Amino acid sequence: MLDVRRMLVLRAVVTSGSITAAARNLGYTPSAVSQQLSTLEREAGTVLLERVGRGVRPTAAGTLLSEHAELVSAQLGRAESALAELKAGRTGRLAIRYFATAGAALVPPAVAAVRREYPGIRLDLRLFEPDDPLPMVATGKADVAIVVSAGGNRRNRNLEFVHLLDDPYRAVLPKGHRLAGKRVLDLADLAEESWIGNEWPTPGPCREILLEACGAAGFTPNFGVEAEDYQTSQGFVAAGLGVTAIPALALGSPHPGVVLSRLRNPQPVRPIHAVLATHAREQPAVTTLLDAMSPGS
Repeated sequence: MLDVRRMLVLRAVVTSGSITAAARNLGYTPSAVSQQLSTLEREAGTVLLERVGRGVRPTAAGTLLSEHAELVSAQLGRAESALAELKAGRTGRLAIRYFATAGAALVPPAVAAVRREYPGIRLDLRLFEPDDPLPMVATGKADVAIVVSAGGNRRNRNLEFVHLLDDPYRAVLPKGHRLAGKRVLDLADLAEESWIGNEWPTPGPCREILLEACGAAGFTPNFGVEAEDYQTSQGFVAAGLGVTAIPALALGSPHPGVVLSRLRNPQPVRPIHAVLATHAREQPAVTTLLDAMSPGS
């Protein structure tokens, strides 16, 4: 097996024309260079250099190995540059998982910011619902997951949760509703209403947060209709089939047949967090991503 470092010493000797000059350029002693060359000749099983006056010149085998050493040196240089780019966070892969609302409102401008700053990074973007994204991050299948954090899903000590923003719920009422003219409602004002659900068939943390707030206001909402998403639930509200509460970030363009009111006593709020894999926290691209999703960015 030929030693790459000794091949590079041979290349230095061939290009400089003498062992003494090569030693000076490499910062070695001439005897150390000679020892390296002797070992390389034993590895190659043939003579690599021959004396010419005060200098040396390569044999055919020496020329061959010198040329390959140049190629190896170039490859090593490219590898070092690529490694430096990767360590600096300018290349590599960034896998981001997100829930639907974040995918529509939060993630796109943040990803655009990453792409502007770090065009060499390959982005892997996927909706995680209905799967749990935390195992994906914990096992390294994803670097970042944007989640609604509702208590229990923050217990994994191997993951870092970074708070991004709090997303307050808004009451969504039919235009002709008796409370439609009020800009702010107590949550208890809706206790006797028929409610429209918006997380069918698998209610998640957003429903959990709403139920906890309603419980604190002294009632359990009666869900008369279950919808699959926020837009559909607005359609049912507009048709007069009930009321609902939707996080502000998920409202998008409100249905023309509904009105919105702020809620209080208590105000339901869903905390939105970025869940980070251990290796991802110090990546500059991740910092750019999180900054772009935080309020005031």
